[in-house]
Amino acid sequence: MGYVDVAAVGHILPDGRELFAEVSFRVGEGAKVALVGPNGAGKTTLLRMVAGDLPVKTGAVARSGGLGVMRQFIGMIGDESTLADLALSLAPPALRDAGHRLAETEAAMRAAEVRGKYSSAAGKAQLAYADALAAWGETGGYDAEVLFDTVATIVLDLPWDAARERPVRTLSGGQQKRFALELLLRGPDEVLLLDEPDNFLDVPGKRWLEARLRESGKSVLYVSHDRELLAQTADRVVAVEGGSAWVHPGGFASWHEARVARHARLDELRRRWDEEHQKLRELMLMYKQKAAYNDGMASRYQAAQTRLRKFEEAGPPPVPPKDQDIRMRLTGGRTGKRAVIAEQLELDGLTYPFDLELWYGDRVAVLGANGTGKSHFLRLLARGGTDPDPANIPVDGAKLAPVTHGGVVRLGARVRPGHFSQTHDRPELMEKTLVEILWRGDEHRAGMDRHAAMAALSRYELAGQGDQRFGTLSGGQQARFLVLLLELSGATLLLLDEPTDNLDLASAEALEAGLAAFAGTVVAVTHDRWFTRSFDRFVLFRGDGEVVETPEPVWDVR
Repeated sequence: MGYVDVAAVGHILPDGRELFAEVSFRVGEGAKVALVGPNGAGKTTLLRMVAGDLPVKTGAVARSGGLGVMRQFIGMIGDESTLADLALSLAPPALRDAGHRLAETEAAMRAAEVRGKYSSAAGKAQLAYADALAAWGETGGYDAEVLFDTVATIVLDLPWDAARERPVRTLSGGQQKRFALELLLRGPDEVLLLDEPDNFLDVPGKRWLEARLRESGKSVLYVSHDRELLAQTADRVVAVEGGSAWVHPGGFASWHEARVARHARLDELRRRWDEEHQKLRELMLMYKQKAAYNDGMASRYQAAQTRLRKFEEAGPPPVPPKDQDIRMRLTGGRTGKRAVIAEQLELDGLTYPFDLELWYGDRVAVLGANGTGKSHFLRLLARGGTDPDPANIPVDGAKLAPVTHGGVVRLGARVRPGHFSQTHDRPELMEKTLVEILWRGDEHRAGMDRHAAMAALSRYELAGQGDQRFGTLSGGQQARFLVLLLELSGATLLLLDEPTDNLDLASAEALEAGLAAFAGTVVAVTHDRWFTRSFDRFVLFRGDGEVVETPEPVWDVR
């Protein structure tokens, strides 16, 4: 069995700031250990250091057993890579190298045979291909192909030969995640590092993941913000906060109480340290004063100085990390009574015709399995409906692909949609700093000077990232900033596609509070069972194409 040992690890950011220091924990054999903490505290960075993607310059990381890594971007792959490329990227290094060599020699052999099937170049290429094929078999390639075929059949209902050249971008985010998780959980690696494994999964998918993690004998270190999944799967919790980390030996259910108790203990230790420091300083000053007119007190003065110096050199106990204070001011505005009217709306290939009316002030959770059309519905609303009126122009400036549909959906008077994308796909923002984005403004949002921009960022706990480029932020920081842009844009209809996926607990609670105070209509696609409790209407996209309203959340639908 495999394990991971992290000992006194620290990391310095490129701009010289210390992200964290003295981080130590162990993932024992077969343990399921969760990394939790605020967005931007360094959870993904820690995973990358354990994976070997980042150098460990301070401290040490030791591992035993094969290492399988699922990185955060899986679920958002939009390039031309194929399933074969994805499968190899998740395979052990020796197998991955053998697979790349096999693909290269096969391509070279076919190119040489086109120029002349019986030429000497073709013969050399054929020999190189034969060697690569033998190496593929020796490193376990044929066993891997059986695994790839099993997973392709489970996830896509296709044999591997039919699926291997399929572009990954043609899979939904949930299918990409499920494909990667099936490969890793069924694969040979004994240690798994999973960064946000539940993102893009619907609730049945999350329940499947919870069951698989519980029954797996692998050692797993993972980052997640889904409280239900954490409560169901974590044996121990490593909290990354305040520039370091601490370990709670119990599960997530008792972590919050342990955190409160720890902070109280740290406060008490710091109070006692301050009191002792003050006593030692007063004692030193007293002897200093006496030594000024009594030489016999000089040795006592020196001893008091030494004692104070050593006490100060040992340093005070750590201060409890400051709790995040995120204040979202989602103001909205008054609109017509009917905010959204859908009449015999049919999303091509996804739903049967359905009628739906949403009223000003509604809080609507859109539920259902992946691939049933929920995000398409949100995108259609974000574009202004079937025949957008200029008064219903979206406020966020994002470029949204058209949605093929039948029937009609239109927005009510003074309804201005603002769309939050699950994938944060805002390429126009990637190379700009947060302050620059706020300073420039756009056609829907007034620009602001640096002072005002930093004040707005501070409310979202992003002041420290003001001069960072949007593309370098963590997923949760990006999500918070996109919500800030919606706040500033004047949207009266918020269309949120999985808004809590990358948000830490404090940010998700702040979002819930902000939505409660929002004067407008909210429609959110979500698989977050906790977040859903804050909604009052539930629209279910069923797997059979029917769209119905339900009095309570319904999860077990495919």
